Amino acid sequence: MKRLMMTLSGLALAGAMTTAQADEIVVGGKNFTEQQVLASMTNQYLDSLGYDVETRAGMGSAVLRQAQENGQIDLYWEYTGTSLINYNDVTESLSPEETYQRVKELDAEKGLVWLDASDANNTYALAMREDDAEQRGITTISDLSQAINDGEELTAALNAEFYAREDGWRPLQQAYDFRLGRGDVKRMDSGLVYQALRDSQVDIGLVFATDGRIPAFGFHVLEDDQNFFPAYALTPVVRQETLEANPELAGEMNALSALLDDQTMATLNARVDVERETIEDVTQRFLEEHDML
Repeated sequence: MKRLMMTLSGLALAGAMTTAQADEIVVGGKNFTEQQVLASMTNQYLDSLGYDVETRAGMGSAVLRQAQENGQIDLYWEYTGTSLINYNDVTESLSPEETYQRVKELDAEKGLVWLDASDANNTYALAMREDDAEQRGITTISDLSQAINDGEELTAALNAEFYAREDGWRPLQQAYDFRLGRGDVKRMDSGLVYQALRDSQVDIGLVFATDGRIPAFGFHVLEDDQNFFPAYALTPVVRQETLEANPELAGEMNALSALLDDQTMATLNARVDVERETIEDVTQRFLEEHDML
């Protein structure tokens, strides 16, 4: 009888441990490579920690955000600038740290918790071919401005949206005090910008900082030394209710966030988009290399 009571006690303890975590955690993701990589990475990581995980990737940005606010998505990786501008309608110029703090405060009112921001910032950027930038001594946008004002003949490729935006090409030139003539600026699809820069058809290209083609094509991203571009720091965002039900989740996701920076995300994206590896293989190898599986 005593042995039976001990067995039942052990079963009760095991049951308590099993139910310490809440029902399944639903991980969301947007409909482009970087987000699919992150959703897969998060799924495998949390699954290895014992969570019951469901993943819903490939969603539109606004739909995904609404699904999280409605409680249909528990966790996904968002960009600070997207929340600031698109979801909270804040248009003032803020530093990266101010941007993070503002969205953290505003979204807390909606029951959403911003965990630790990673060092990956998928913002707009200007890039040059690495060898060309080195030869010209250009490492920052201020260096680029100086080169143009000193008379160097340079051409740029931009997508049409950035060229026309009120917070795009024209104010960028004003902020850094330089000007390229209309004939020296080529407007084209974003994907073609990378090809034009790689093939030396232009000297400068508008890119996204964590795009996998940056390392694959040997580009140098110019430092935005006046912080013109908004910060789009990649950060795990979790529903408050989900964190209350899973108190260890914050620390676990912060540990994953600490592994990510621009170069890491660009490399992972390139392995999918350029080297054509599967997302699952790329994320599994990354987690294994960092002892996260």
